[in-house]
Parts: sequence; structure tokens; C-alpha cells
Amino acid sequence: MNDDHATGDAPLCLVTGATGYIGGRLVPELLAAGYRVRCLARTPRKLRDHPWAGQVEIAQGDVTDPGSTAEAMRGVDVAYYLVHALGTGDDFEATDRRAARNFGKQAHAAGVRRIVYLGGLTPADVPEGELSPHLRSRAEVGRILLSSGVPTAVLRAAVIIGSGSASFEMLRYLTERLPVMVTPSWVHTRIQPIGVKDVLRLLVGCASLPPDVSRTFDIGGPDVLTYREMMLRYARVAGLPHRLILSVPMLTPGLSSHWVGLVTPVPASIARPLTESLRHEVVCREHDIRRYLPEPPGHPYDFDAAVRLALRRVREAKVATRWSSAAVPGAPSEPLPTDPDWAGGSLYSDERETVVDAPVRALWRVIEGVGGDNGWYSFPLAWSLRGWMDRAMGGVGLRRGRRDAERLRVGDSLDFWRVEEVEPEHLLRLRAEMRLPGLAWLEMYSAPDGDGRSVYRQRALFHPRGLLGQAYWWAVSPFHALVFGGMVRNIARAACREPEDRAKSPALRRRRGRTAARR
Repeated sequence: MNDDHATGDAPLCLVTGATGYIGGRLVPELLAAGYRVRCLARTPRKLRDHPWAGQVEIAQGDVTDPGSTAEAMRGVDVAYYLVHALGTGDDFEATDRRAARNFGKQAHAAGVRRIVYLGGLTPADVPEGELSPHLRSRAEVGRILLSSGVPTAVLRAAVIIGSGSASFEMLRYLTERLPVMVTPSWVHTRIQPIGVKDVLRLLVGCASLPPDVSRTFDIGGPDVLTYREMMLRYARVAGLPHRLILSVPMLTPGLSSHWVGLVTPVPASIARPLTESLRHEVVCREHDIRRYLPEPPGHPYDFDAAVRLALRRVREAKVATRWSSAAVPGAPSEPLPTDPDWAGGSLYSDERETVVDAPVRALWRVIEGVGGDNGWYSFPLAWSLRGWMDRAMGGVGLRRGRRDAERLRVGDSLDFWRVEEVEPEHLLRLRAEMRLPGLAWLEMYSAPDGDGRSVYRQRALFHPRGLLGQAYWWAVSPFHALVFGGMVRNIARAACREPEDRAKSPALRRRRGRTAARR
């Protein structure tokens, strides 16, 4: 379809995983192609601040739940399956299996005419039992959907190169931070990467495949490279000096994932399935998709072109979605309780307030700009230490940064926090995704106080889990005055300087923010 806007008669596409990296980018591509879109999300409010939110239907539900999936399938023409559990163990594979069976069953019952699934490219001539749990599960999901009775297109991709993808972030940080590196042996594995633009183009195109087409398609870019070659070519495109790469055979996938987690923002829990997938060669065995979806001029992007585009998006702060857009396995997801005696337990709080000699708009710009390069406006060593502790315990740490340098939306990751609520010029609520013996939130409020001034109020809350949670709160309480008190003072100071900083370059503003964070 080529219509600029979807009409009431346009085919309806159901997109699962719209809060994730690929799903969040696919929705606007489908809308631009003239399709109507419905998103299935466990937490619909996470989609509220996306620029396309007002143009789609949003259904609440989960792919493992037959009732909500059946309701979401009502009237759907094409159903996109873009969800999977990123983890290991029997429960992870069983969950993927149960979800795929339910999705296929409900799609068939609803008369959906096509399912489209993005899976992983599996190596040739390797028994499935020798694959990583991640790849094995994605292959099984593809088979389940193909056997659903609904015509299904299973696209199988290896490494996806795009701003914000976990694979790209891993490649970028390894190459940029380590001019000399000792690497696992999988850096010599041959891979066929593909640009995210081409992945999205093919996903949209699959909606119009003939009804008799039900099969897998290998998709990849024009280059077949080892991971070592990818790092060297990234360095050249990014204008970095030549990298010296030495590989050693003794780094297991587990050790590799911790190595990646140490150097990059990608935590070990996500790095492990990525590195395990690189143990075997992943190269396209066929290019049959071209028979149905011819390549337009300039496509597919070669590796260098895909990297250049991704780097431009990063440098211009125009990253639409990131790998961290999706929830992190094991991270808490409960919303802030409204009852102080929630679940019969304690809800501890640290509350601070100050009058700021600046208007609300200036104060809000500082509040919305916290984290990432700007830091947290107090005792950076303490924040860094807490981030390293979280990494050591298998958490996300403090290096996820921000999707956008100045704007936040519900569902964004922000270092080791997740944005739970944004009320412009009034409230920013963050939920902790660090490893804690309980649940934690940080709230930052701005309000007018007359005469052009404003009030900044800050509230840290903690719901402990058991005796360990109680002990944790009382152990860290003595440091609150230093960390949270300093944060209040420095945010107020930064707000007073904000009108001056807005007239200067973004880079200078970031430096001023880091200076305040060190005070």
C-alpha cells in the first residue's frame, strides 16, 4: 500500500511488542504505508507518549492470555509477533512456547489472514540441541506459528545494525572503549548483519505477501563479516584509530557475557543470549524474499552504510527506540502503591523540598534532563558505586543512559531507572530497576511559588521485601542527606542557570550538568 494515511477500509495490523525496539519502530512504518494499527500491550500507558500513540488502537493484554489475545485479534488482517523472553532456562523456553501456541490458535480462530514473525537466523548443519537456548526457542516459535493454520512469514535475521539496538550498542561500546582488546574466539565467527531499515521494510512488505506463501525467509545485508571485521570496519566508519584485537579460546559464553556487561551498557542477562548466538556461523542460505519483495534502489544497506546511519541518529539524539525500551528480565514492574500500608508492609520515604529562584519551566528542563550525560546532580562516586554493585549482581547498572538527551516519555529507561510517569512541568516518577531487596521509586516535582519562582519537591520511596529489605533501608539511610540532599541543592542551582545555559551549545550544557553533579 502507498496511501499516506490509513482509511477505515485499510487492513488492520496487530502489533505485539510495540514497547520494544523493533515493534516501536514498525508501528509508524505501517501507518506510513496506509495500514490501520492496533497494539497489544501488557501496560498500555507505556505507549502513551509515543508520537504515533493517537493514531493507533491500544488493547491491553498478554500473548500468554487466551482471552485478551482473542479480543485483540478481533477484525485483524495481519498479526505481527514481535515478543520473546530474553533469558535462559526451562521457564524461558516454556513461556515462549505457550505464548506462540496461544497466539497462533487465537489468530486462526479470528480468521487472521497472515502472521509475521521476526526470529533469529540459525546456523546451517548444527543440530538444534547444540544451539543456544535463545536461538533454539526462537526457531521453535517459528515452527509453532507456521503450524497454526494461518499463512505465516518467518523472517530470520542475525545481527541487526541500528541506533539503539542491543547488537549495535554492544559493537559500538566494545570498539570505542577498547583500542586494544582480548576477545573471545567467537570474534572469528562469520555473520551476515542487516540494517534495521531493511528489517522494517521487509516486515511491512510481508503484510502483502500472497496467501499461499507460508514459510521462513533468511534476511541479511550484502556483507558477510566476522565480528572482528565488524569492529574494525566500525572503527573506520566512526573515525577511530585502528583497533588491536587478540582472541583467546578460554572465554566461555558466560564469561563473555560478563566481559560485555563490564565494557558496554548491555547487561550480562541480555549479553549472554547475544554472545551465545555468535558461537556458530549465521549466514543466509537463501534470498527468496527478493522474489516477493523486490529491493528498491539503495537497498539493502551494506554494513558501512547501516553503521553511518545509526551513528548519525545517535549523534543527533534521534534514536526512536532502544534495546532498553523493553522491560529487563527480573526487573520490578509494580506501579507505585497509593496505600502507605500497601501489601501490609512498610513504605519508607525520604522527602525534601526547596524554593528555587527560577520559573517552573527552567526547573522542569533540569528535572527532565537528569541522568545519562547530565548525571544525577549529587555525589557521582556514590551513584557510580551503586551502578557497579548492580552490575556485579547481574543488574542493568548505571550505563543505559537516555534515549533522548532532553525529553522523556513513559516507559523510557533512564540509567537504572524506568520512567513510570511524566506530567510536563509538574512530575517525573522513576521506578528502580536495580537489584534491590524491595521496590523503589524516585519522584521529582515542580510547582510555581509566585513572583516567577518555583518549588522543587523530591521524594524517594522504598517498599522493603522481608528483613533484608528492612536492613537495607536503615543501612543506606545515613547517606540520604548526602545523596538526596545534594541532589535537591544542585538541581535548584542548575535551574537558576538554565536560561543562560539554553543560549549555549548542548555540549556546554551537558558539561555544566556534570559540573553540578560533582558538587
